[in-house]
Amino acid sequence: MSHISLEGVEQIALEAAPNGVVVFDEAGVILLVNRRTEMIFGFPREELIGAGIDLLLPERSRPARASAGDRAGHEPLLTGGRRKDGSEVPVEVTLTTTIADGARLWIASVVNIPERRRLERDRAAELGRRLAFEGHAVQVAARFVNVPADKMDDAITESLREIVLALDLDRGGLWQFAESDGSLRYTHAWTRPEFRALPPDVNATEMFPWLVSKVRANEAVWTARVGDVPAALDRENMKKMGSRASAVIPLTHNDRVVGALSFGSLRHEVAWSPEIRERMLLLAAVFAQALARKHNREQLNRALADVERLRDQLARENVQLRNEVRNLRGPSHLATESAAVRAVLAQVDSVAQTGATVLLLGETGSGKEVFAEAIHAASERRDRPMVRVNCGAIPIPLMESELFGRERGAYTGALSRQIGRFELADGTTIFLDEVGDLALEAQAKLLRVIQDKVLERLGSTRPIQVDVRIIAATNCDLKKAVAHGSFREDLYYRLNVFPIVVPSLRERLEDIPVLVWTFVDEFARTFNKKIESISRSDLAALQQYAWPGNVRELRNVIERAVIMAKGPRLSVAPPHGDAIAPRASAVLADVESSHIRSILERAGWRVRGRGGAAELLGMKPTTLDSRMVKLGIKRPGR
Repeated sequence: MSHISLEGVEQIALEAAPNGVVVFDEAGVILLVNRRTEMIFGFPREELIGAGIDLLLPERSRPARASAGDRAGHEPLLTGGRRKDGSEVPVEVTLTTTIADGARLWIASVVNIPERRRLERDRAAELGRRLAFEGHAVQVAARFVNVPADKMDDAITESLREIVLALDLDRGGLWQFAESDGSLRYTHAWTRPEFRALPPDVNATEMFPWLVSKVRANEAVWTARVGDVPAALDRENMKKMGSRASAVIPLTHNDRVVGALSFGSLRHEVAWSPEIRERMLLLAAVFAQALARKHNREQLNRALADVERLRDQLARENVQLRNEVRNLRGPSHLATESAAVRAVLAQVDSVAQTGATVLLLGETGSGKEVFAEAIHAASERRDRPMVRVNCGAIPIPLMESELFGRERGAYTGALSRQIGRFELADGTTIFLDEVGDLALEAQAKLLRVIQDKVLERLGSTRPIQVDVRIIAATNCDLKKAVAHGSFREDLYYRLNVFPIVVPSLRERLEDIPVLVWTFVDEFARTFNKKIESISRSDLAALQQYAWPGNVRELRNVIERAVIMAKGPRLSVAPPHGDAIAPRASAVLADVESSHIRSILERAGWRVRGRGGAAELLGMKPTTLDSRMVKLGIKRPGR
């Protein structure tokens, strides 16, 4: 509980009163005055106590005392007071009366009219500045809404100029944290022409570490004078740059500090009023939104550039694949000595011109993609490159958007529209490798594309007509997948219109010599080597091996042999002497372990970050860490 007496509270209130207060008795003797009275009349309190009221308010100008008993609340009277130096000061006096201990007392409330007028002028001027600043704030917000994204930089600089001039400041800047090293550097600035502009190499993190720490903590800093800055390094560098006063306001987007706004005066100190601070905080939010819009546009442009790059890459890949097919072709499209492949080529010739959906079946690495390209190359769609999709390599959460596209805002993180692979393949052929790995949701959409030639982007209900020829491939038994409920029966029959079984390399051992020389020629050109011969014994050993990895495994073996070759004679041997192909484990944990290992290898054994294994698998990095420990998966070399 407070120990301040009632008399003490009254004394504090009296001294804090904005007007002069004079208490005098019936005889006109002054009993009490406050500090404000001393300031108005220039008399010290000691000279006023006990003196007559005429000393301050001469009889001729003092309002008549009330004659109606203790009636109070008289109208204010404009009159002239007298200062200690004898000069007259215009004042406004209001008299009231009260009774204390049976005696009548008079209380005069005195207002200094010139000072009040000056305060009113100051308030009006401040109000005018505030209204003007608010007008600029509205104009800035409207400009950022309407300005094209490619004009955003100019709009930011122009807005900084308007704010600086509206607040009678000298310099304004917008700072952003660099993605490369996390330093805070200015990206936009404006300075009055009569002052030196900010140097181009200012690193706020090095020059103003205290201010940057406040920005990172999302705290605004209002400095009326440079001497108020507590950190010596910040204070000295501000002086070197000519600052007299400054304001630094963090810029945040999605609860993350992305930069800061700064304004400074190089001529005078600045008292940052609460109203100005509040409006500058609102302006910071407007600038932050403008930056976000600019960054989103840049991301969209990068995404569009990626689409173009992917299209170019697809074209290059198809050119490369055409070259591979061309190297293997003979009179029957592919050079072969085996009856099994000739039978497949006959099927290719029959179906290529029809446009029917084809399902290629066979083991991993058996060359299904080469046969798909052969079908496309012999079709009426050969003038456009075939679009290839590895369904097993697309994370399940991204599968629908990758295949059928998405609209901006379809889900969290979808900052731009994405064209799906089917829309990209309009008018040509799409090759769906490992189609058995498609999620059920994607299977339903794929069925509609096959039936109705219509797709819908994720996040949109607008149907898009597409003309796509589908070639699917899988190394799994789709009939069993249908029985287990992991693959739609209706989709299976739609895909299984014209099935082609691609023989494994074990079924076409007589083709190994021609394949070996095809790969030797390819890698000899790539590594600038000259290979003239391979021993018969090596070729015989290659034909005796079971090749569980099929043509892909053979190609890798030849590539390694060419890299190791020291002369024109190539020495090549199968990976090991076991001629029996190992069977893949059907145990769920083994399947999961194998899949995770393949994704980790694809991501270079990087778990976290963009393009990391966790993102590709559609799971949290911590979850992937736990699964790796449980399955005993370790990075090679550890």
